[in-house]
Amino acid sequence: MSQAAHQYIDRNTSEVRTEKLFSDRIINIVYSDVREHMPALFNAVTSARFSSLVGFINYEAPLAARLTWTSRFMKEMGLDMSECLDDPKSLNTARKVFERKIRYWEARPMPDDQSAIISPSDSRILIGSFQDTRNLFIKEKFFNLEELLGSSSREWHEPFTNCDFAVLRLTPEKYHYNHTPVSGKVSAYYEIDGEYHSCNPGAIIKSAAPYSKNKRAVTIIDTDVANGTKSGLVAMIEVAALMIGGIKQCYSKRRYDSPSYMTKGMFLSRGQPKSMFFPGSSTVVLLFQQGRVNFAEDLIRNRFRPGVNSRFSLGFGEPLVETDVKARSEIGNTK
Repeated sequence: MSQAAHQYIDRNTSEVRTEKLFSDRIINIVYSDVREHMPALFNAVTSARFSSLVGFINYEAPLAARLTWTSRFMKEMGLDMSECLDDPKSLNTARKVFERKIRYWEARPMPDDQSAIISPSDSRILIGSFQDTRNLFIKEKFFNLEELLGSSSREWHEPFTNCDFAVLRLTPEKYHYNHTPVSGKVSAYYEIDGEYHSCNPGAIIKSAAPYSKNKRAVTIIDTDVANGTKSGLVAMIEVAALMIGGIKQCYSKRRYDSPSYMTKGMFLSRGQPKSMFFPGSSTVVLLFQQGRVNFAEDLIRNRFRPGVNSRFSLGFGEPLVETDVKARSEIGNTK
């Protein structure tokens, strides 16, 4: 097994899987030679304009709809088209595949336990806590907490001091809707402009706190309210990445009906669609106040599992193994 490979654990089977990394060679060149020797070009590549252009060429240009790429991609990635809400035959462009809706109420069952905290997305998850000194280095590698929440939103910095966190990385073939991980009232919602760094594992370990620099949307949810999950304040940060021009806020109380934008004071029910990433891959970061969440035992165990060739472990010198999870599956519970 080459050290260049990146592996993760399939939660359903506990098997070690090797991730197919899209455009891996190009991204490695951009984040090594280009970043070091041609910083102006690197800045251009990670700009909003370039990201939008690449996204258009790959997903929206008229030529893309006439190519066989879409059907080939669906077959290669093993997408379960029977989950789709719309007729799979109508998914005739790359964009339509990425923005597909599924019958999540059947295909992504949610635990009945009201204290359960669920995964917002089909993604690969890493969990940790800044109370553990072993994890402090992650704060400056994956993200800087104060930058992540926004320098102009200092009122939220102190509540999340020594917080627990979950980093959920979507890969291109994933279902790209995000669901609400907890129930509660929106205390704040704001967007932060930024760059468009790749979420490829190789790019992440070569960048300093990429999630704190990318364009992102921050939702602060107060769960200590009537009908809330009772897990304190929870920050849900949706991070855009290369080829993703934006994040669409589209909360629905029932299925995908009557989507609405995030506003302060609105109540979010656990498990409902909240937002959608435009095509590509991206990341959701969840922050939990100190001592308010117990992460699932298998996620903790998998993170330190030996014999898994994770680029994060190789790059940071400590076991950091992701687990592949489904949207609306339990990732922890309220203490």
